Amino acid sequence: MDVRRGEFIVLLGASGSGKSTLLNILGGLDHASAGVARWRDHDLTSADDTELTRYRREHVGFVFQFYNLIPSLTARENVALVTDLAANPMSPEAALGLVGLGNRLDHFVSQLSGGEQQRVAIARAIAKRPDVLLCDEPTGALDCATGILVLQAVEKVNRELGTTTIVITHNAPIAAMAHRVLRLADGRIAEVTVNARRLAASELSW
Repeated sequence: MDVRRGEFIVLLGASGSGKSTLLNILGGLDHASAGVARWRDHDLTSADDTELTRYRREHVGFVFQFYNLIPSLTARENVALVTDLAANPMSPEAALGLVGLGNRLDHFVSQLSGGEQQRVAIARAIAKRPDVLLCDEPTGALDCATGILVLQAVEKVNRELGTTTIVITHNAPIAAMAHRVLRLADGRIAEVTVNARRLAASELSW
């Protein structure tokens, strides 16, 4: 598969079809057991742990189903953990503002709803200005209305920052947001769909 810069891709498929494994290989979390995985001039297949760590730190943002926030820190402080390590980060305030949480900067995790916590996780992922944003079931633990708010944040990052975005989901309607949809089965790409028009997150009904 080839992924174009700035593209929004959705990965669909049953549990066990290989979606998360593919995402982890693209993100430098797992090594491919066969074939070649390459990002620009980075050969991820032959890279050692140090090289993969540098690749993840400099180029990739991750958003998972569970938010992995530190409860004793505020939203601003959770995002600042990443900006302290990045070479050219946006400020925590700017990152949180981009996902609609500019008025929740100093709230602790326990004071935030599930959707707000996920948006903090997105802000943390994008604060280092990654080239690639990888999202594994970012709405899996949320109700539909809250999930749409989270998807609007992901969509805004893709549209406004030009961040290449790949999202795993079990919710087929979310596929309408993507430029392309890749359906996986038994560890292979079984079907590719190109959307003539991307739907905005606010247009989704699921």
